[in-house]
Amino acid sequence: MKRFILGTLALAGVAALLVGCGNGGDGTRVIGFSQCNSAEPWREAMNKELEAAAKKYDDVDLRIVDAQQDNSKQVADVENFITMEVDVLIISPNEAKPLTAVVERAYDAGIPVIVLDRKIASDKFTTYIGADNELIGEAAGKYAAEALGGKGKVVEIWGLKGSTPAQERHDGFMRGIAEYPEIDIIYEQDGAWLRQRGKEIMENALQRFEEIDLAYGHNDPMAFGARIAAEEANRAGDMIFVGIDGLPGAEGGAQAVADGMLDATFVYPTGGEKAIEIARDILAGKDVPKSVTLETARVDSTNADQYK
Repeated sequence: MKRFILGTLALAGVAALLVGCGNGGDGTRVIGFSQCNSAEPWREAMNKELEAAAKKYDDVDLRIVDAQQDNSKQVADVENFITMEVDVLIISPNEAKPLTAVVERAYDAGIPVIVLDRKIASDKFTTYIGADNELIGEAAGKYAAEALGGKGKVVEIWGLKGSTPAQERHDGFMRGIAEYPEIDIIYEQDGAWLRQRGKEIMENALQRFEEIDLAYGHNDPMAFGARIAAEEANRAGDMIFVGIDGLPGAEGGAQAVADGMLDATFVYPTGGEKAIEIARDILAGKDVPKSVTLETARVDSTNADQYK
């Protein structure tokens, strides 16, 4: 089985990549995956899940490219996949609006498109796969309200604000605390999903505010970064830390909860295995749903061991 992961697609390499693309003579079908970035543990887990699922099939050639959080690069990556005439395009957009037009071009060119995790600003795609980010955000908000006893000061560390999960996780959180007017978001910044940015944002917040009761990170790495900043300032003992992702493994959010570094996280499945399953159904000519919603769960001290 042909398998490899592509880094940056240089123009000089495009001609070579065209060979064997589409429905080749050996029956291999090419699935191109445009990843918005591979720097986050959750996205690395997504890549691995896609690879593991694709390895089950000898007729699948999965090709992964990393946009490195660069919209223009991701547009170019998708344009290369269109030129290559891949059999299925899977994309996790860096930001919705900048990627919409090129995804529409792929769809209009007859390439089935699976939008994974993050949405585009259009319905020109075949299937969207992802958990309900607003519902997860609302669950995080309700947990925060419960943990705070209905009042407190919150630092919110956003994911990339141009991405749909970040906006939805914010909107859901606000809905979750809507009945508690004494819960205030006193500071919020864009952490771009990165642990170091989460740490820096929390450092700034700690310098500005003498009272912080809870840090809500739109993902676990940023929430963990906030925890580290608070520890370095000798203020972590007074705070609650909430994240989203709940990855298993030694570096995952579930382990962080088990270790007491986070108070709670909410499982956000990567959807990699489901994306390959849907891609296979498309290639087999089966009808596929327009939207697939992945299940979530709250992970706290009562159940962290079963998720870690």
